Amino acid sequence: MTTRFTGIDLGPPIEVFALQKAFVDDTHENKVNLAIGAYRTSEGKPWVLPVVRKVEKALAEDELQNHEYLPVLGLDAFCQSSTSMLLGENSPAISQGRAFGVQTLSGTGALRVAAEFLSRILRYDTFYYSTPTWENHKLVFINGGFKKGCEYRYWCAETRGIDLEGMLEDLRNAPENAVIILHACAHNPTGCDPTPEQWAKIADVMGEKRLFPLFDSAYQGFASGDLNKDALGVRLFAERGLEFICTQSFAKNFGLYNERVGNMVVVLNNTKEIVQVKSQITLIIRGMYSNPPNHGARLVATVLRSPDLFKQWRGHILTMSDRIKTMRSGLYERLLKLGTPGSWEHIVNQIGMFSYTGLNETQVKHLLDHYHIYMLRSGRINMCGLNEKNLDYVAAAIHEAVTRFQKS
Repeated sequence: MTTRFTGIDLGPPIEVFALQKAFVDDTHENKVNLAIGAYRTSEGKPWVLPVVRKVEKALAEDELQNHEYLPVLGLDAFCQSSTSMLLGENSPAISQGRAFGVQTLSGTGALRVAAEFLSRILRYDTFYYSTPTWENHKLVFINGGFKKGCEYRYWCAETRGIDLEGMLEDLRNAPENAVIILHACAHNPTGCDPTPEQWAKIADVMGEKRLFPLFDSAYQGFASGDLNKDALGVRLFAERGLEFICTQSFAKNFGLYNERVGNMVVVLNNTKEIVQVKSQITLIIRGMYSNPPNHGARLVATVLRSPDLFKQWRGHILTMSDRIKTMRSGLYERLLKLGTPGSWEHIVNQIGMFSYTGLNETQVKHLLDHYHIYMLRSGRINMCGLNEKNLDYVAAAIHEAVTRFQKS
């Protein structure tokens, strides 16, 4: 028998999932997982939000619910409420009919649909992503049809903050119609977000150079506990009259990781083009996965459209964001008390689930080999992997690694 499946190169492993498997297989009693991008309770367990449990039970008992196909562009109630959450209830873009949402397969699916629309329909061929960025951005956009991926400066290793001037210079040098991927909040992996003043400067350059903004909003509400604060950059662009696409994920802020609940928000200035735009997005989705799943989207829509449930959910995202802030303070204070070489203020200044610690690959490998502490090679850690039981252990291990290997 012959086979056509020969000569295929082995694809590189996906680092975060490879680390997760290694962690699960590790039998060391003090192992710590700081790699996987998911919320964990103080007991190190996944958390199903109580309001999610409540709505799931209600939906299960509702005999009007069924398993019919959703429209290609998704559940309208979900798309409308998600778009309103992002842009604000009083958004001129919404009231003027210049914004609409399309349900997708979480944030990644939204990025993939957006990439194909921008490359194939608008014929854009160049995209820019921050250095560093979420590792999947480049893969999704190349697979979506883009020919050229470029970097713009973002992280400054010396200050352990944003290199704004470097970023603005790179944006000024970008060609017209280049798509610029911007993290709406809780930048992954650095945890460093622009201030309102910095967002204004970024918007100035984007408008002046006729660049196309693509916001990735994966953590609204989850980052700071404040839905409005976490959407500040996106809303500023909308108020400026800049056209853009924003991809929303509800994996983190609703804890719906495996339900793949996403929304792609399109904001444009000419409402006469909406029918055509929707028709092309419809064809892209039809040829990709046909239509989206119902359960998670209906759950989110139910919560966002009910004042009482919405209030409960806001309490849950505060619980999660406050725990992360507590872990940031706990790690920072312990490193300070130990006299760990270097400056560690960035740990408490950063926001969201991730911290770009500044640890180098040698130190990261030492932490894995000798302490069974798992994190990405870049030194990015998930603050949710910390708790009161392992904070001292992790801090002491970091102190030892940094003291022993102060240079790469």
